Amino acid sequence: MQASPHCPANVPQPSSEEVTSGADIISTVEFNHTGELLATGDKGGRVVIFQREPESKNEPYNQGEYNVYSTFQSHEPEFDYLKSLEIEEKINKIKWLPQQNAAHSLLSTNDKTIKLWKITERDKRPEGYNLKDEEGKLKDLSTVTSLQVPVLKPMDLMVEVTPRRIFANGHTYHVNSISVNSDCETYMSADDLRINLWHLAITDRSFNIVDIKPANMEDLTEVITASEFHPHHCNLFVYSSSKGSLRLCDMRASALCDKHSKLYEEPEDPSNRSFFSEIISSVSDVKFSHSGRYMLTRDYLTVKVWDLNMETKPVETYQVHDYLRSKLCSLYENDCIFDKFECAWNGSDSVIMTGAYNNFFRMFDRNTKRDVTLEASRESSKPRAILKPRRVCVGGKRRKDDISVDSLDFTKKILHTAWHPTENIIAIAATNNLYIFQDKVNSEMH
Repeated sequence: MQASPHCPANVPQPSSEEVTSGADIISTVEFNHTGELLATGDKGGRVVIFQREPESKNEPYNQGEYNVYSTFQSHEPEFDYLKSLEIEEKINKIKWLPQQNAAHSLLSTNDKTIKLWKITERDKRPEGYNLKDEEGKLKDLSTVTSLQVPVLKPMDLMVEVTPRRIFANGHTYHVNSISVNSDCETYMSADDLRINLWHLAITDRSFNIVDIKPANMEDLTEVITASEFHPHHCNLFVYSSSKGSLRLCDMRASALCDKHSKLYEEPEDPSNRSFFSEIISSVSDVKFSHSGRYMLTRDYLTVKVWDLNMETKPVETYQVHDYLRSKLCSLYENDCIFDKFECAWNGSDSVIMTGAYNNFFRMFDRNTKRDVTLEASRESSKPRAILKPRRVCVGGKRRKDDISVDSLDFTKKILHTAWHPTENIIAIAATNNLYIFQDKVNSEMH
């Protein structure tokens, strides 16, 4: 049984237990630059890092699975006494830094505070100190009668996670995105109204590079929803808005990038105008392609591909779940219309992926224009099983395995997804479960 060429998601590896509390709900997923590590953050402020196991010599065609490498508490709940506001510990975003040495580094943020973490391995311990005993306590100097050279002895592998920097007090509003610059020295963080530029070595100050806060808050018409640096040009970044527009900014032009270099906006079709138009046009995620030529955006019903050289309209538009257009009223009443879905490119920028409801996720092949709906659930995703495409029907005749739009479960939603930087391996966060799927590419495995 072979996988569809545009469906690189076949071997599931459910990686978490049944939900015990809201704290276990996964809130972000991110591969590192090699894809060997995968980090997830949850509502309880924890970060779990998975490491890919080496390929087995006995099964050379079997790709290594991801197992838990380290777990640590990144953020704790806080209280802002000046504003009488609770600050949630929920991890909003995780971004890996390019690896410079044997250690790994990542940034994690909740609504207010960004932290830089260093992840190191230790498999040796020093023994034979002259002035300390085995427990590390200082010896009585009168008992030291000879000197010895301390030695390193092997020990069980230990993964140590240490906080290196804490970037606090930079945001009045909730942080919705962080992005590491290609210069590997700076990163930016965005909240609803401002974007700040930080140096990774300096925690006590940041530069405000975008500020859309009006003098009178009653004049506020839009907010920043996401932002990202260009993958190759350290001076360029993009940010999206709740009005559905994208603004490309060039930091060479001025220190404050309130005046954008390019504005990407699609004119609204008057025939589709409704009470919900502005809500569903809000961009929930923006991602540059690996090549840097295109931008991928997700709004409530569609994913769009924009060419950096064409501002007037997207070059491609894909319907994620157009069957929900008739359900917008009930989705507004249960607040689902405000859900923020993310989107992802594959390593070659030829396929895009995004989540939907009922634990469905969608893939679109840009070359063949084929698309597929897949489901991440314990029932349909047994380990080593081939995923079957799913179909939602809106009425009329139903095929055997079709699902009626009226029976979709809107509490099961896939908001967070990530794609391995070079291989067809994807990570899907479905509430408190992490699913990792990989393409069965070798015929001997089928």
